[in-house]
Amino acid sequence: MTDPVAAPGPKPETLLITLTGKDRPGVTSTIFSTLAQAGVEVLDVEQIVLRRRLVLGVLVTLPREWRRVREEVERAAAALDMHVEVDRGTGDNRARREGRSHVTVIGSPLKATAMAAVAGRIADSGANIDRIERMARYPVTAIDLHVSGSDPDALRAMLAGEAARQGIDVAVQPATLLRRSLRLIVMDVDSTLIQGEVIEMLAAHAGCEAEVAEVTERAMNGELDFEQSLRERVALLAGTPASALDEVYDAIELAPGARTLVRTLRRLGYRFAIVSGGFSQITDRLADDLGIHYSRANELEVVDGVITGKIIGEVVDRAGKAAALREFAAEIEVPTASVVAIGDGANDLDMLGAAGLGIAYNAKPVVRDAADTAVNVPYLDAIMYLLGISREEIVAADAEAGIKTPAPPV
Repeated sequence: MTDPVAAPGPKPETLLITLTGKDRPGVTSTIFSTLAQAGVEVLDVEQIVLRRRLVLGVLVTLPREWRRVREEVERAAAALDMHVEVDRGTGDNRARREGRSHVTVIGSPLKATAMAAVAGRIADSGANIDRIERMARYPVTAIDLHVSGSDPDALRAMLAGEAARQGIDVAVQPATLLRRSLRLIVMDVDSTLIQGEVIEMLAAHAGCEAEVAEVTERAMNGELDFEQSLRERVALLAGTPASALDEVYDAIELAPGARTLVRTLRRLGYRFAIVSGGFSQITDRLADDLGIHYSRANELEVVDGVITGKIIGEVVDRAGKAAALREFAAEIEVPTASVVAIGDGANDLDMLGAAGLGIAYNAKPVVRDAADTAVNVPYLDAIMYLLGISREEIVAADAEAGIKTPAPPV
């Protein structure tokens, strides 16, 4: 039996109190203590502080003697040396809550012209910006806009073009509980978790770097079947001493922010997996080093200390990556809607599509066009801003764990 749907009644009369001025302890408690004497019901509250300047908005039901309440609030504000506006009206914010999205804007730098363009496109869509908060100011600037009144998919399509014109990243996500739920992060490895391509690094040891790089580029752009191109490249490695794998691993450079991303989200209960078209001899060691829970990659055949130029077992290709994502999600009982996938090449497309949030990280154009959103700044931990985690929260958590984080420039 379903609950009956109540017919909409008349909009309630309300009183909006907006307080501005220098922030100090006790401002919020003073205003609410004043309102408490009138017996009003609180409908909405928003407060922000910028450079110690406070803006506090309180929406309450209209008291019977609202003029007297206004006078009392004005006296309280004067005692705090703050400015207050009290406006009588009707309705609350319920209607504005429909079609809610988080629009995350990332720039390095983030110029006012870019923010003006984004805000203009949001207005063009008929949507409203309800709240703005900063997620980071260093090494990139990230701003999260709480937007209502527009379909997230339509808004994403509209803002994608503006992001390209302005040279910034703009991510649009529906404002649902999934953004805060336990998630599984599934990452590609080459040119995502790490800088560069392992197979090209191995090719340098084998003396066939140029030949392998050419095939890799064509495969990443979706011009070649991945399995065929992989077997062709691996065959060029035949005869290379297996010790080259150790040398390549020692030379690997993680993407900036990779350790911070894994460390921070692990603290919050996230699970991690890496799924690679590369080689398990590398990815398994990466997983152990970073504390990543799951790893899936191709296994190079090694006989008598020499790479044979063959692969053992089935190739982890585009479909294999998506299958691994679903397998890991099922193992920890997380729906695919709560999975974040991160990748850069055509081989990642099925994986990105299978996830609830697919992120193209410094990706090829074909991947950027297909993914839910794109991050093009060279900091992997910037992805946390899309999950609602601010740089200040990251630094504070590191400090509690005794980890020193570089301070932003003054």
